[in-house]
Amino acid sequence: MVTTIKKIFPCSAWFEHYGSAQVRSDLIAGITVALVLIPQSMAYAKLAGLPVYYGLYAAFLPPMIAAVFGSSYQLATGPVAVVSLMTAAALEPLATAGSQGFIAYAILIAFLVGIIQLLLGLFKLGLVVNFLSHPVVNGFTNAAALIIATSQLPSIFGVDVENRAHHYETVYDTIRMSLTGTHLPTLGLAALAFAIMILLRRINPRIPNVLVAVVVTTLISWTTGFERTYTAGTAQIASPEVQRLLAGYTAAMDSADRSMNERTLLGSGVAAKEKQFGRRSSEVMEQKYQIALLNLRIEEQKKQIRRIREELRAVRFAGVRQADGSMLFFVAGSVPAGTRVDGTRWRIKTGNQRIGGQTITLAGGGAVVGSIPAGLPAFKLPHIDAGVAFGLLPIAAIISLLGFMEAISIAKAMAAKTGQRLDPNQELIGQGVANIAGSFSQGYAVSGSFSRSAVNLQAGAATGMSSVFTSIVVLISLLFFTPLLYYLPQSVLAAIIMMAVVNLVNVKSFVHAWQAQKYDGIIAVVTFVCTLVFAPSLDIGIMTGVALSLILFLLRTMNPDIAMLSKYTDGTYRNSRRFNLAQCRHIAVIRFNRSLFFSNVNYLEEKILNVVSSMPELRHIVIVANAINELDASGEETLSLMVSRLREAGYDISFSGFNDAILDVLRRTHLYEKIGEDHLFRNVAFAIDRLYESTHTNTGERECPLIKVCFKGLEVTPDIKHRSVITEGPG
Repeated sequence: MVTTIKKIFPCSAWFEHYGSAQVRSDLIAGITVALVLIPQSMAYAKLAGLPVYYGLYAAFLPPMIAAVFGSSYQLATGPVAVVSLMTAAALEPLATAGSQGFIAYAILIAFLVGIIQLLLGLFKLGLVVNFLSHPVVNGFTNAAALIIATSQLPSIFGVDVENRAHHYETVYDTIRMSLTGTHLPTLGLAALAFAIMILLRRINPRIPNVLVAVVVTTLISWTTGFERTYTAGTAQIASPEVQRLLAGYTAAMDSADRSMNERTLLGSGVAAKEKQFGRRSSEVMEQKYQIALLNLRIEEQKKQIRRIREELRAVRFAGVRQADGSMLFFVAGSVPAGTRVDGTRWRIKTGNQRIGGQTITLAGGGAVVGSIPAGLPAFKLPHIDAGVAFGLLPIAAIISLLGFMEAISIAKAMAAKTGQRLDPNQELIGQGVANIAGSFSQGYAVSGSFSRSAVNLQAGAATGMSSVFTSIVVLISLLFFTPLLYYLPQSVLAAIIMMAVVNLVNVKSFVHAWQAQKYDGIIAVVTFVCTLVFAPSLDIGIMTGVALSLILFLLRTMNPDIAMLSKYTDGTYRNSRRFNLAQCRHIAVIRFNRSLFFSNVNYLEEKILNVVSSMPELRHIVIVANAINELDASGEETLSLMVSRLREAGYDISFSGFNDAILDVLRRTHLYEKIGEDHLFRNVAFAIDRLYESTHTNTGERECPLIKVCFKGLEVTPDIKHRSVITEGPG
């Protein structure tokens, strides 16, 4: 009974030796992590294209749930940069960032990610994460870090930029606009936030530098009137051209929303029609045709919206105070002569919301977080649209694997320091349940955080109770302290994101991969480049890396390393070509460095036939099979045919190094008897010792390279003191 409880609730092990000292350590660590998590979660929600308070919702339940059902005591779960970026990239084609549809889809992704991770954990399929090789993850992570950092440049410089089809185009536009349109107070607060975080981190890493930066810059923003906005009626815009653009923008947004809703309804009805009429029926084809037309229409509508929004963002206004206290806004440069202006450069706040109609908002200062709803999020089942959910499954699967890989890597690194034993499948369950619970409380997808986990460990967390205390602090903040965050500058959130992703950039990982295997270095670089080039379609980069890894794996499997062996100075048998060793003319010792199955059997057969044809004095072939750990039916059949053909042609063949599992296969298929027990040896030395006399009778070979060490052109004979004496040898 106790074992079952521990298996379902690993957290029960926390309290076996839990005392006041552990409570104090966990409480301090939990509060410390919360002070970092609260501003970070808001910043990451902004990165995901969501209102900032959805980051707080994602930081509420998931840290506690992941700790309760996971196996790591110090892993801190919550919003992270890469998952946030992938959420935004996945949903950008489906809905407008920040809209209700976008938010619903983000919550749905969290639910799908949780289900996938939970199922993988329950069925103990944690090893599936191995499909994401380290070179692929390194390449993707480095590219994602650059994409995340550069995506924050508009907020840092205080400029509005349209997202282009490719991320590098957006970055170019940002730089171009920043040269002339930088909002200096916005840039100044971002620079101050950078300075505070860097300085405090160097002074003492335990100081919550992120929180200090947030408090200082928020106070400055509040006291100096950093945010300056004015809500005006459209009649207060003294420009018919701008009023026409505003009306067109509102109409285009309404039209796009109607088209997206219509597409969602049609998409959800496809499955029902397929079931009713068949997949290839005219009714289904007609519905898919209508969806395709809607996709084209939505793309055109988005282009129109972007065009109008770019025009509106480029307009600057001068404000004129009227006698009744209201403001009248003229396009800069068109103010009537002699009219006194207020000296502020006003611009229309476009964002992603509708503008026009009765009122619009103009900004004359910097951007702040704004109003955050007080209280807890609504607890409800995520809206599940079958058609949309099916379309989001691939990206949800990628987020699931990437998120888990990040979480388990962090957990393993900390376990190496604490000596804790981890269960990867249990960690999958913990992450899965956390994402599901988060989706029920309006949160988006989460994972383990490297920076916050390091803070948790450094602060002295003894058990997962530290994450429970973290969730409690977030709960208190949601209930009582959200009004204090109103004046937090958006540029400071951008600075927090940029500081957080600095640790993700690791150029040494490319060098290390290249040094390990050149093809791993190539995979890492290709993944990196593809991720950057195709951003914001991040899945293309990572899928390219995975595909390249699998292709190279298959190529290596189909063309394994095969070496001819001769005796080396240390008494072992080594690759004759690599060490420039002479070869015996009568015995060919061939080492096969791979398991033998259907994909490479022809390669082995071809190589052996090449050896036979190139050695006219050959009498015996010895296959060194220490690396053959798997033998399928194709491999067994090939070995059987090869034994028959070689012996019929007058050559003999033996094998050395078969392990017991392979010998069992040979016995079951009766190939053991066909080869002959006297032709099966445990190692190469025994084989050479047994076969030497029979293969060298009446030969002219004075010194055999399998008995004495013979370099090409030289003979090296080890003396009894293991010193090498080099003499002239036979060619």
